[in-house]
Amino acid sequence: MWNTLKVGVLLAVLTALFVGIGHLIGGQSGMIIAMLLAVAMNFGSFWFSDKIVLKMTGAQPLGPQQAPALYEMTERLAQRAGLPMPALYVIDDPQPNAFATGRGPSNSAVAVNRGLLEVLDRREVEGVVAHEIAHIKHRDTLTMTLVATFAGAIMMLAQIGQFAAMFGGLGGGDDEEGGTNLGGMLVAIFVAPLAATIIQLAVSRAREFEADATAARLTGSPDGLSSALAKLERATHAIPSFSQRPQTAHMCIAAPFAGGTGQFLAGLFSTHPPMEARIARLQQMREGAAL
Repeated sequence: MWNTLKVGVLLAVLTALFVGIGHLIGGQSGMIIAMLLAVAMNFGSFWFSDKIVLKMTGAQPLGPQQAPALYEMTERLAQRAGLPMPALYVIDDPQPNAFATGRGPSNSAVAVNRGLLEVLDRREVEGVVAHEIAHIKHRDTLTMTLVATFAGAIMMLAQIGQFAAMFGGLGGGDDEEGGTNLGGMLVAIFVAPLAATIIQLAVSRAREFEADATAARLTGSPDGLSSALAKLERATHAIPSFSQRPQTAHMCIAAPFAGGTGQFLAGLFSTHPPMEARIARLQQMREGAAL
């Protein structure tokens, strides 16, 4: 019930933001178009956002024949969590990272980068997969994919605003004067990406700590995930991601643009809590509380 309410509030906020940006760019006509698009997106993002995100990242299905050890590991962890086996995907990206998606446990997927399988050992991969299954168990994945879809659309509106500002606008931004509301378009151009990033922040940080703790319980030890997070922290600074976009960054277990260039907003407003804090909490679990 609480998760359903959170998703509903999030959809309302994203819809209002999307429609408001449409009004800033195109006036009343822009607001109407944005409203119609938002209705379509609310429907489409619920039913198809997971497929959209998987396609955006170039994820390819991974079956038991191609990766029997990973498949068995995922199936075992899902059973421990009381969940059906999620679909497995691999992304041809050298950066070690992973994410989960789907509107619910029965329609979920776990995607891992090729780099994750190359850099981490089996125990560490198990910790990462358990973390993603924890997101599915907590029903975080619907929220994550909804935000990714709307963030992408908001970025697209900002780009439309840039184009309109350069070429004289959309012919209706100022409804009373019949001209272009350049001030409104400039606000949309600069505020829209920032607002999308802030929303990603709001739904991301607390989720990660909870998923880490659940992953430690599923694997029986926090050590694998703790070791994996330390490696991921170093790797995301050294190896750029070729598959992720700013609007999907919050879905990954580690911030994919931690060391990238040209990702100003992603660096200024991290979508993840500090890796040191996550590792410290896992070490506290090891030293004190029972799993």
